[in-house]
Amino acid sequence: MSSTAAASAPRWEQVVERLVAERGDALIRYAYFVSGNQEDASDLVQDALVKTFGRLRNGFTVASAEAYVRRSILNAYVDQGRRTTRWRRIAHLQVTPEAEDSASESTDSRIDLHEELQKLTPRERACLVLRYYDDLKIDDIAETLQLSPGTVKRYLSDGLSKMATRLSTGLSPEHPTLTRGAENVY
Repeated sequence: MSSTAAASAPRWEQVVERLVAERGDALIRYAYFVSGNQEDASDLVQDALVKTFGRLRNGFTVASAEAYVRRSILNAYVDQGRRTTRWRRIAHLQVTPEAEDSASESTDSRIDLHEELQKLTPRERACLVLRYYDDLKIDDIAETLQLSPGTVKRYLSDGLSKMATRLSTGLSPEHPTLTRGAENVY
């Protein structure tokens, strides 16, 4: 973009360009931690950018725009989880994905924390990501998700309990990969 074109472009377009150039990878990583799926992460970021800047939005800095987009990513994921949960209640058919066997015995013994996060409810997952990825305190998570602190504690406790139970069943404590992975959960 030439300097005259940049000067004539609306301020919000410059913010979007800088945000995507400087923080785009971080936003996709954040969305990946929230959703657990690379394609969903890209879609969440794209949708969040469209929602954030779909209407003319001036007055954003790159930092404030990033915070707004992150919030939009989280809201979109939680809303999608609600819709999925509602649909499952009324769905007439249950579809199960085909399982593929591992090509290597060593991969069978590794713990995939992202896979375990996907097994949690959207709210439990959101609370865990905000707590351990964004390093937010209970009150900040409660404010972000518009929940009470007690509810956030319950979601964190339930999510950690589910993950600990799944990660500990049938695992050998001597296995270094498993021990290291389990410690990273907490």
